[in-house]
Amino acid sequence: MTRTPLETALAQFAAYRVGDLRAARMLLDDDMTFTSPQDDHLDKARFLEACFPTARRFLRQEITTAVEISPGTVLLRYMAQLPGQQPFSNVEIISVAEGLITEIQVYFGGVETSPPTSTTG
Repeated sequence: MTRTPLETALAQFAAYRVGDLRAARMLLDDDMTFTSPQDDHLDKARFLEACFPTARRFLRQEITTAVEISPGTVLLRYMAQLPGQQPFSNVEIISVAEGLITEIQVYFGGVETSPPTSTTG
C-alpha cells in the first residue's frame, strides 16, 4: 500500500507521539533533514536521537490542520502544551517523495488565541 504525502506525514506524527522509532525510521528517507528554530538541518540519525524522544515531554499535541499544500508538501499545524506552560501552536512543513519524508521544517508559534479554522482531512 502506498501512502499519500498527507498520510505519510500523519503516520510520522503518530509514530512520534507514541515513540515508535521503528515506524518512524521506515517513514523517513535516509537523506532526510530536520530544521527548526533550535536545529539546523539535522540528518536522520541525529533527528531520531535528539528530537524524536521529546514527545514524552508534552502533556498534549493535537493536530488542528493537516493539508497537502502542493504536490508532496504537507502542512501540519498542531496545538501543544508542556507542563506548567500555556498551550501553543507550531507548524511543520513536511516534504514527501516516493512515500518517504525527505524534509521536516518546524516553525514555533505562540499561544493559541482562537479555535482552529480547519480540521484534519
